Formats: sequence, structure tokens, C-alpha cells
Amino acid sequence: MTKTKIVGGSFVIEDVGADAIVTPEDFTAEQRMIQDTTRDYVATEVIPHDEELEKQDYALTVKLMRKAGEVGLLSADIPELYGGLGLDKVSSTIISETLSPASSFALSIGAHVGIGTLPIVFFGTPEQKQKYLPDLATGEKIAAYCLTEPASGSDALGAKTTAKLSEDGQHYILNGSKIYITNAGFADIFIVYAKVDGKDFTAFIVERDMEGFAVGPEEKKMGIKGSSTRPLYFEDVKVPVDHVLGEIGRGHLIAFNILNIGRFKLAAGCLGAQKEAIALSSQYANERKQFGRAISSFPLVAGKLADMNIQTYVSESMVYRTSGLIDERLKDVNDQDADSGTQAAKAIAEYALECSINKVFVTEALDFVADEGVQIHGGYGYVQEYKIERIYRDSRINRIFEGTNEINRLLIPGTLLKRAMKGELPLIAKVQELQGELISLMPGQTFEGTLEQEAHLVAAAKKVFLTVGGLAVQKYGTSLEKEQEVLSYLADLMIQIYAIESTLLRTRKRIGKVGEEKAKAAIQMTEVFIHEAFAKIEHIAKETAAAMESGDTLRTHLSILKKLVRRTPINAVGLKREIAARVIQAEGYII
Repeated sequence: MTKTKIVGGSFVIEDVGADAIVTPEDFTAEQRMIQDTTRDYVATEVIPHDEELEKQDYALTVKLMRKAGEVGLLSADIPELYGGLGLDKVSSTIISETLSPASSFALSIGAHVGIGTLPIVFFGTPEQKQKYLPDLATGEKIAAYCLTEPASGSDALGAKTTAKLSEDGQHYILNGSKIYITNAGFADIFIVYAKVDGKDFTAFIVERDMEGFAVGPEEKKMGIKGSSTRPLYFEDVKVPVDHVLGEIGRGHLIAFNILNIGRFKLAAGCLGAQKEAIALSSQYANERKQFGRAISSFPLVAGKLADMNIQTYVSESMVYRTSGLIDERLKDVNDQDADSGTQAAKAIAEYALECSINKVFVTEALDFVADEGVQIHGGYGYVQEYKIERIYRDSRINRIFEGTNEINRLLIPGTLLKRAMKGELPLIAKVQELQGELISLMPGQTFEGTLEQEAHLVAAAKKVFLTVGGLAVQKYGTSLEKEQEVLSYLADLMIQIYAIESTLLRTRKRIGKVGEEKAKAAIQMTEVFIHEAFAKIEHIAKETAAAMESGDTLRTHLSILKKLVRRTPINAVGLKREIAARVIQAEGYII
């Protein structure tokens, strides 16, 4: 029996069962072995050289990347046909997460295996794949992705770098510059975007030794200091015509599809950093004594550890749910087809919206976790001797990388609406159906079973989104894209819905496997998070309605929302004390 594929964005209007999602509890023996291999590599090969790597010893960086290639950490996403392992996306996500304690070095690997290599995996010709991918799989060659320019960041299609076909038709002549290019100091292969004849946005494979190509000095950054970030300059660089990646004028398809997976992989890396911050902070809280006792025994410190753990549990639930969705869609891709890479990119693009949601939620969750980690460390958290200081500095770039969180917030509802307009999602029909339901009186409900009220709140949150989203579409129509504040509110509603549903489904699945007693911590975290998130959902919905209406019309909409947001508060303080006790005892992340 064929498993029904879940449509991207459908989570706001449809429900799925717990068995439909992938969770860390589902990891296979092989996936756990990959996790152990990655963890051992970081502990034995990278951490002993942490200080040198942070001081930009790039010869060492390249050497260690090649060692990573030897154990298969660079080839997870490269097909076996071209020297890779061709692993599923859950496995490659595990690698991205587990590399995180390697700090800046993990970023060097992430840029290489993700946005640096995947353009060739997905869009390269068979000849290009055969030429480059085997060396990229081993680390013999290192890749970089070159999109941003001095005058075009979020507006990627506003690039000024140009490409002109030579008179003999053998080369494209590139002129222009790029900035903030990760791995630029030591990369061999560069995926460069330029406009052919100043208009057709196109991707090219540029090699480091091409005449006229130059790399500028290192940027002096706030964080991720051990990674290389430099500008690039192109002065009449002759790029052979067979180095065009994809089609002339279709570079935007490559750029945006690659950013989808880049956003998702970034979220996986941030998840790993959250777990490390919890371990560092809980260990420090147990060691640090004030007023004659460990500071972990003080409720306000313990509460921080509980909140950090809850945010991480939610992040983990979202990340692996999304990786499972992508894997399920990729099962339709035939690796033997000539256009298998394009098929794979299209499969991942199905969940572009979810990739953006992961990127926004998890990067902001890491900022929260890192900040609380510094606070627990007190003054020691502000000095470089303690790694939490570096995690705090390094975390800040993630909200800018791979499209700023603001850009992603515009993309989330924008993508949903485009799909609805194309008939891919019955969004408008669901809005109309709900409007009929809301006219009738909604009786109060009582909840007795485990997570029953939380399941009701997830369903109610979807109705809240449809209510205010329907109002926005009705009021603004096609001009909604100009109302950035409203779009941002709608994005935040969608982000919270995906987060609470992912958490609920994971915990229900866990209960089914191990029973309620062994799933107690997961149940408690789910209860706390869903209630706190629902309070945010209520606030956002009211703010959205107030941004669009006023007077009696606003009061009418608020009265409708009031029906949907009824809930019985829980004792979050008591639950967090129990969660914190487990984190303090484990001195690390717990589920």
C-alpha cells in the first residue's frame, strides 16, 4: 500500500496521526552508528584543535575536512554513483546536528556539504557531477556558495555581477564581486551567480585558479571566527561554457532551491548548539556555589534550564519531522534518471515553507537558549574561557544566514497563499467552512485524558489562523503581499502551529512506544510549551485583527476569537520544577 504524501503547508488545515512523522526515537541502528561516528570524529579530531581552528589555521581546517571525508561525513548527500553515500535526509540531518560542538569548523563543513556541493548534486550535468562530486565527497576539493553582493543581500536577483559570452563562444567573461563568502579563504570550487548580458540570472562553476579571479581579506566578525569569510572579485574571468550550471536565465531556481535545504540544515546545526548549551549550563549550575548551595537548587536558575530544555525538545521535534517529510517525498525520485537531481530539488521545494519555519523557530530558540546559558554562568559567561560565551556570539549570525528571518517570515504565508491560489491546498474552502462553524454557539469542553486539552488547543490554533488569515485575504486580496506586518503576524501563527503540532505528535508517538510513565518528561514539556505557545497565538491573533479592523467590526472579530481561545491554565511552575530536576540530574538535555 502506497503511503499518502503530505502536501507542504497542509499542516495548517489538515491533521495527521503521530505515526505519520519521524522522531529521534525512530532512528535506526545505522543512523545511531552515523551519530556515534560523527560524535567520535568531533571529540577526537576537532575538539583537541579547537584553539588553532578558532585562530583561522586554514591548513588545519582543510586537513580535518579531508579526515571528515575519509569517514563519510562529507558525502551523505552525494549519490553513490559519484562517490558519495547517498544517505537519507534524516541521516544527513543527524550529521549536521552532531557536528555542532565543532563550532566554526562545523560551519565550514556545513557550507561545503550543503549550499556548496548541492547545486552540482541537483543541477549539474552528468559530466559536471563526475568531474567535481568525487573530490567534493572526500574533501580533496572544498566548495563555496557565492550569492551575496555589496548591493544585493536579501534581494538576490538584484545582483550586479555580469557574464558575457566571448566572441569565440567558448567562455563567459565574468565581472563583478561577491561578499561574505564562507570558505572563501581555502575553497577550490565556487558556485557563482551572475547575469548573462546583465539580465539573465545564471549559475556558474568557477575554479579558484581561473585567471582574473581574486579573493579578498578576511572579514573581522563578531562570531564564527574560525570560519573563513571573504569577498571575491571577478575581473574578466574566463569561465568555460560547459561550467554553466543549469540553464541560462534559470539561476534563480538553483539559488532558491538550494536555500531551502540550507535553511533546514542550518536549523539542525542550531539544534545541536542548543543541546551543548544545556549541558554546559546545567553542569556549571551544579558546580557553582552561592549562599552555601549549588545555584541549580535555586528555582529561578532551575526554571531557566527547564525552559531551555523545552525549547530544544520542540526544535528537535520540528527538525526531524521535517527531515522525515523530505525523505518520504524523495522516495519518488529515481536515481537512475538523468534529471534525478532536479527531481530531488523539486521534492525538497515541496517543503520550502516548513524549511523556512524551521529556520526561523530554531535560530530564535538557540538565541534564547544561548542567552539564558550566559545568564546562568553570570560573569563567567561573559569571558572567553567559558564556551557558552562563544555559543552566544556564534548564534547571532543564524538569524541572518540563508535569508534573514524577516525575509523568511514573508515567504512562509506568501508560499501558502500561492499554493492555495494554484489549487494545491483547499485553504479558501477551509476558511469558508470554518466561518459557518463559528456562527453557531461553541459549547465549553472538559478534558480528562493525557494531552487531550493540548490536542484541542492545537486544533483551535489552526482555526485561529484560518480566522485571521481569512480576514486578511478578504480585506487585502492580492495586495496582501504589501502588508508586511500582517504577513509577519500570519507567519508567526504558522510557526507556532507547526511547533505545537510537531511536539504533540512526537510525544503521543513516544507514549505509544514506552507508555505514559516513561514519557512523563515529554508529556510535561508538551503541556508547558503548548499552553505558553497558545498564549502567544492568542496575542498575535488579536494584534493581527487590530491591525486590520477597528470599532464594532474589530469587536465582532475579537468576540469570535474569544470563542476559540478558551482554555484552562496549567501549573507551569510545578511542571517546570520537575523538568528542571531531571535536567540538573542528567547535566544535559533530557526527553
